[in-house]
Amino acid sequence: MTAILSVEPTASAPALRLRPWRAEDAVALVAAHRDPLLRRWLTTSLVSDTEARRWIDDQSEGWAAGVRLSFAVLECGGEERDPGRPVGHIVVKATDPNEAAATVGYWTSAEVRGQGIASRALEVVSRWALGAQRIMPLARLDLLHAVDNHGSCRVAEKCRYVLRSVLPAQPPAFPHKGHLHVRMNSDM
Repeated sequence: MTAILSVEPTASAPALRLRPWRAEDAVALVAAHRDPLLRRWLTTSLVSDTEARRWIDDQSEGWAAGVRLSFAVLECGGEERDPGRPVGHIVVKATDPNEAAATVGYWTSAEVRGQGIASRALEVVSRWALGAQRIMPLARLDLLHAVDNHGSCRVAEKCRYVLRSVLPAQPPAFPHKGHLHVRMNSDM
């Protein structure tokens, strides 16, 4: 089971379509990962089409298992039926099968960064994940980012994720201190 989500256009921004990643997205995925700022914050950097296709296959397996719900974020052109190439990513990852909690993560490609795409897409995914979807029933979403990733902090705050704590660095996977933001289904 998968899902396709839509974000309405605003006066200054086009509509967005969120759908599972597809094999044909590999080129756009590798292009996005060439951005040094994006690579600074990600734990995985994809440098080849082969790596990107393997990553996309992993996302498909996550959907099939209901433990990693990964969306490509596409800007819609003039017609919503004809979205362009992926310009971002949102994921909801199960943290503990015995808890109704998951972690969310996101990024946007360099050419659209700062245009509100991450916050618009995260808000729709958060409402969906904490709402009526039954793939991974959730009561809480955790959002983690490096303390000095101010853009991610702004996105979290815009989407009503409350800062709960500052986490210590845990090298090598997390070399910097982090913020833990939380959103509950009661915050909807």
